[in-house]
Amino acid sequence: MLKKLFGFNPQETTIRTEIMAGVTTFLTMAYILAVNPNILGETGMDKGALFTTTVLMAALPTLFMGLYAKLPLALAPGMGLNAFFAYTVCMVMGYSWQFALTAVFLEGLVFLLLTVTNLREKIVDVLPDTLKKAISAGIGLYIAFIGLKSAGIIVNNEATLVSLGDISGGSALLGLIGIVLTSILLVKGVKGALLFGILLTTLIGIPLSVTNFDGIVSVPPSIEPIFMKFEWENIFTRDMVVIVFTFLFVDLFDCIGTVIGVTERAGMVKDGKIPHLKEVFMVDSISTTAGAAMGTSTVAVYVESAAGVNEGGRSGLTATVTGICFLLALFFAPLFLAIPAAATTPVLVLVGLMMMGSVLNVNFQDYSESIPAFICILFMPLCYSISDGIVLGHLSYIFINLFCGNYKKVTVGMYVLAAFFLLKFIL
Repeated sequence: MLKKLFGFNPQETTIRTEIMAGVTTFLTMAYILAVNPNILGETGMDKGALFTTTVLMAALPTLFMGLYAKLPLALAPGMGLNAFFAYTVCMVMGYSWQFALTAVFLEGLVFLLLTVTNLREKIVDVLPDTLKKAISAGIGLYIAFIGLKSAGIIVNNEATLVSLGDISGGSALLGLIGIVLTSILLVKGVKGALLFGILLTTLIGIPLSVTNFDGIVSVPPSIEPIFMKFEWENIFTRDMVVIVFTFLFVDLFDCIGTVIGVTERAGMVKDGKIPHLKEVFMVDSISTTAGAAMGTSTVAVYVESAAGVNEGGRSGLTATVTGICFLLALFFAPLFLAIPAAATTPVLVLVGLMMMGSVLNVNFQDYSESIPAFICILFMPLCYSISDGIVLGHLSYIFINLFCGNYKKVTVGMYVLAAFFLLKFIL
């Protein structure tokens, strides 16, 4: 029954491992329950309704992923895309949040079309093999940087862009303590080390005044203020085309990069093929369309899914457990939201380390292969974007091999994809 429902294989994993992995994934991405309402709330949207919608659009797509695609991948309203929604579309361009939701809805419909026609799978096949190997390592650096930044260990610096924060106390100190503690658990081979690391770091945060409990149970607010609030008056404008294209582009390649990176880490990629890839894309596209109707920005596959994979999650049961945890959070929000960002920092940093292993498969002796791979790895954390790393890595692969006379290495599909990437910069 478990194999039929979730693709569960007792030779690869156990029920206990899948449960631990699912809870770990949930805890590493639970921050979205607080962050998404705060960001989208800047547009005038009801924050209470946004909390409920955020929970539902994390729980339901993730459950769908577990049962339909049978992979340990979790989804939720995407970071970065919610910021583009609020700060660019609404605040800079001056459009209403209803207009922005309409753009997300249209993006989801385009995604459905691309998925049904298998174009998204073909894009994955077109990417050079060296980039597929580099993506996992790039994502490793990217999520480690996210973890260090969220704890305040790495902070903004006007002179040098980034620098070391104040690690003598507060969130930064707690994050460093958590990294050391969780590393010890990993080295000692403790089962569930990442999950226990989060829980112990959260407890240590109490005397450091970083962890604050504000109750246990709460009643979820209604989503009526933001449900099905579309605005169709301006859909045939140039701005709508640009907005839909931007949402589409970032979500498309963030999703591709995340799926490749996480499944590569899990050892699921066989002969360059990812299992149930079309199902993953179908879940992603349907979730984005449904999310717009529910009142949130683009729903995306979360890179934090790698945390559960590194706990041993290998089937849809992991995603199902994560989805159930989100549903519980609907009623126990104060308890889950008490987990500080610093408590998830150790997991993100150490998972980043684990994902770096794929870089060993890159042929560093062949510069026509290693330079594009390095650019892909380097620009993901520097641009704070998985999609930008893929774009720059792919374009560099095309130009380097083209001008060095390696014409046979560049396929027609690669040229088409490169033209699509260049269009992004033009728009």
